[in-house]
Amino acid sequence: MTEQPKSASSLVADALENVSALLRNEIDLARAEVSENLNRAGVALGMIAGAAIVVMVTLNTLVAALVAALTEAGLDAGWSALIVGVILAIVAYAMMSKGLNDLKLTSLAPTRTMKNVQRDAEAVKEAYNDK
Repeated sequence: MTEQPKSASSLVADALENVSALLRNEIDLARAEVSENLNRAGVALGMIAGAAIVVMVTLNTLVAALVAALTEAGLDAGWSALIVGVILAIVAYAMMSKGLNDLKLTSLAPTRTMKNVQRDAEAVKEAYNDK
């Protein structure tokens, strides 16, 4: 038995069904990628909040260092607190920089989905040109 060739309307229906399935898959991928990126943004916001807490502790430590330095002529305890305060300030700066860098809009865009859509468009274009 030989198969009968498909009619034009059947071919168009198949093509539309494939395009529809492809679009659904790309939308699902975009949804998953945006969700993943939003989770990363949440972590970045947590880092910024952590940095804010560390900054408050840093300020308290630096103030304590200044008070200790002024009240004690020996400055030993004050300089120790000052060193701790500077270290905490460096930690806070690193956390804030990381959090702000992770929140850039380019890191939230669904890049894998965009690449897939471009690849799919090229494949459709090539298939159309081959016929």
